[in-house]
Amino acid sequence: MTEVRNKLMALFVGMIVAALLIVVLFETGVCEDGVLAGVNSQMEFAFLTVMELLTIAMIPLALRLLKFKNIENELRERHLEALKKWGALRLLLLELPLVLNTLFYYLFLNTSFGYMAIILLICMVFVYPSEPRCAAEAFLNEEEDVEK
Repeated sequence: MTEVRNKLMALFVGMIVAALLIVVLFETGVCEDGVLAGVNSQMEFAFLTVMELLTIAMIPLALRLLKFKNIENELRERHLEALKKWGALRLLLLELPLVLNTLFYYLFLNTSFGYMAIILLICMVFVYPSEPRCAAEAFLNEEEDVEK
């Protein structure tokens, strides 16, 4: 159990650190911000539209992912192996758009990307891989109740 939780926690923290690293690089002037700002408004609109759709779609999908019938059945049968797979996917569904929105914010200097990144960062609270949450999502508590 601890091994799976540690891997999920490493992914959770690692991607947030990647987003923070992007912020630090651009804010300290190591990378030049606004490189793509105003260069091609059609490209900026396309990126913004795709990221808005991805963000809007990924949040409910990630928050509801482990409740889908097939995934829930797999979690009941395979417990930790399934949790490692589906938990990592759930984290990536939120964290990849987070990192991309953070990067695009600095490349285009468009606040919409920044707001979407902030919303995704807030959503990360709801998928934090704590020990009790991992046990509950892998249905380990039910197995102990059946043995008693």
